[in-house]
Amino acid sequence: QVQLVESGGGLVQAGGSLRLSCAHSGRTFSSYAMGWFRQAPGKEREFVAAISRYGHNTYYTDSVKGRFTISRDNAKNTVSLQMNSLKPEDTANYYCATTGDLGGRPDYPPAYKYWGQGTQVTVSS
Repeated sequence: QVQLVESGGGLVQAGGSLRLSCAHSGRTFSSYAMGWFRQAPGKEREFVAAISRYGHNTYYTDSVKGRFTISRDNAKNTVSLQMNSLKPEDTANYYCATTGDLGGRPDYPPAYKYWGQGTQVTVSS
């Protein structure tokens, strides 16, 4: 079965950087879009960023554009999220996810069917 394991979360001061990684196993990684989502306490889970199967297209929610960069390494079956200029409002549990179907659109959140366990990111002011 598909497994996703995130790493790289932690505590950082505002303005700092963190790099999240997600290791994928269980099927052909390069055949599916990948995404990052986050959920803060008391809030609904929200889309953060996504990348198409071969990395040609990337998508970001407006609040992270210019600060976050999503990338993938299809040889290593990993997807990463480089987060710069972090703000306290970025504090959340960050989840890696992948689409359920080969044709799943990276920018369509309902397409995501498999999820990691999450990694906590805390940004102090």
